[in-house]
Amino acid sequence: MATQTLINRQIRGFAFAWTGLTILVGMIVFFAIYLTYNTSNPLDQSQGISLPDGNGSNDNNVALPIASKATDVPAATPVPTLVAAAPIAQQPETIETSNQPTIMQDSPQPVPTILPVNVPDYQVGIQVQYSLDLNPDTQRIWMNDVNALGLNWIKQQVRWEEIEINPGEYNWAKLDLVLPIAHEYGFKVLVSVVAAPDWAREPGADLTEDGPPADLQDFANFLTAMMTRYPGYIHAVEVWNEPNLKREWASVNGLDAARFVEMMRIAYTTIKNLDPGVIVVSGALSPTGGYVVPETGEVTAIDDFDYLDQALQAGLLSWTECVGAHHNGYNIGPSVTWDNVVDDPTAQFRGPFDNPHHSWSFASTLQTYANKIAVAGGWQRLCVTEFGWAVAEDLEGVPDYFGFALDNTLEEQAQWTIEALNNMEEWGIVWLAFIWNLNYGPQAGWSTESDNTPYSLIGPGFTRRPAFDAIVEWTAARNTGN
Repeated sequence: MATQTLINRQIRGFAFAWTGLTILVGMIVFFAIYLTYNTSNPLDQSQGISLPDGNGSNDNNVALPIASKATDVPAATPVPTLVAAAPIAQQPETIETSNQPTIMQDSPQPVPTILPVNVPDYQVGIQVQYSLDLNPDTQRIWMNDVNALGLNWIKQQVRWEEIEINPGEYNWAKLDLVLPIAHEYGFKVLVSVVAAPDWAREPGADLTEDGPPADLQDFANFLTAMMTRYPGYIHAVEVWNEPNLKREWASVNGLDAARFVEMMRIAYTTIKNLDPGVIVVSGALSPTGGYVVPETGEVTAIDDFDYLDQALQAGLLSWTECVGAHHNGYNIGPSVTWDNVVDDPTAQFRGPFDNPHHSWSFASTLQTYANKIAVAGGWQRLCVTEFGWAVAEDLEGVPDYFGFALDNTLEEQAQWTIEALNNMEEWGIVWLAFIWNLNYGPQAGWSTESDNTPYSLIGPGFTRRPAFDAIVEWTAARNTGN
């Protein structure tokens, strides 16, 4: 009997011990699951943003990193280094995009392995006009040309007015063509966003010319819709185009560098909140002198040097990683400064020879921009989002105001393009440079009414102009280290 009692006590003790151990293990497992769930959710918005499907929902399980929201960074704080954390404004309101087409749903969703802002090398691209009939086979012809040139960036203008016809209603057909095919070829893309739609303009604004929105939040909302729809397809965004000209900035308040800088602030914080790896480029200025209409006193152009001074004073360098620049070289070479032009008595276009001004000179424009940035304490380099030389040698005329194209030869276009590419690299002041342009000539049927045709690298009859072949040789030599 005593033996049986001892056995029973041992059984009860073992049962109690086993039960306690089971409870302890269960608690440990539960606690581990709890910690894992609350710290490792891949779709947590503090970790990243999920990629949208074609209907604007976020059901895919791929995420891109986003910047943390900084609430204590003063508006005027400059970004100290190329990849420093950006001051982030409140994220714009979510855009309803349920009416979008579904092409992106069926396309592969890319995630960049190297963020564009982390590649500081001098890089070259080209402006490409999209296939006007939205034919993907034609678009691939142009991409094959870019590939033949040996370039890895393309530039695409995005006219906001053509996409968001009414508030919240989008037609993404052009970008649905361009961006997936560019990704298919492995190209990086700079989009230049311009032209507010009529519904977003200021009351009383001149709607016959392009201009900014009355409410910059509308612009932020559009950028949000675009960046959300194409995650990983867009690598740089140029905010506006030539805002020192009335034809690009027709506002009831006139040309206003401080307002442009406010647009840059809104755009920068919006883009960086969605994808901090995207390069934000300030809208390139038009190299020009100032102009006031004598009869009305209206200012229709501000000298680009003066406008840049005003923008820098208003805090531009706090809201851009690259200062945009344009220069189409008229009828002098890219190494000639404005005050060192040698007269050419045969030149039909007399501007650089008879009316000396910095705006005629590629070298003077870019070098002065860089000096102004340095004096302002900036680290930013230039993104030359448009440069080239117009030629009419193989055309049947040019627009009346394009007389300088009559002075240039096809060989000079080739020579000066390569000279400019080398100068920008040697000067060390340029990050991205985009040749103007690949194919506006054939897309316009080589019309002499188009002022884009004389710059095209594709000449009449779909021939490749000498500048095309010169760029092929330049990129090949550069890639092989020769």
